[in-house]
Order: sequence, then C-alpha cells, then structure tokens
Amino acid sequence: MERIIKPVFWTNRAIKDLEKVTRFNVKLFGFNKSIKIANEIQEATEILAFHKFNKIGSVDEDFTHLKFEYRKLIHHHCKITYREGKDKIYINRIFDTRQNPIKNK
Repeated sequence: MERIIKPVFWTNRAIKDLEKVTRFNVKLFGFNKSIKIANEIQEATEILAFHKFNKIGSVDEDFTHLKFEYRKLIHHHCKITYREGKDKIYINRIFDTRQNPIKNK
C-alpha cells in the first residue's frame, strides 16, 4: 500500500453539506441506503491523500474566482469540491447535482 502524502481534512461546510445530502437521500432511498451513499462519498475522497492522485478531477469552474485552485470529483449525484493545501487536502463542499446550481456558490 502506498504511503499517505497529505491527509484529507473535511471542512465544517463540507460536513454540513454531506449531512444535507444524506437527509435528502433518506427521502429518496431510505435511511440505510443514504448512509451507505454518505460513507461511499467519504471513502471516495481518501484517494486524494496519495501523491499520484492529489490532482484528480477537473478544475471546478464555480470556484475560479477564489484564491486557490479548486478541483472537483463526481460520485453518485454529488460533486465533491476540494483543494490542495500545504499540508492537507481540504474537502470544501459536497453538492448534490440534482439541486439548483445557484445553491453551489
């Protein structure tokens, strides 16, 4: 197994976003499936901790006006926005793409 280069850190905003997505998914899929999806989203971000994968995904055009370069991953119906920091990979936002895109700002 490869060595972790930079740990993945979830911001408070990303955690709240994931909670909202999970509540939304409970209505659609039920409790057990929504928890499974939330866990899969969290697991999908762990690949970013390894050096050769820390720039996967494309640049997130919704965040180009900010100081840092933000990239995005897609998992299920969710867009995972992250950025690489000096010592960590920051998960910044989780957005269910079935929502109005204006909510992603």
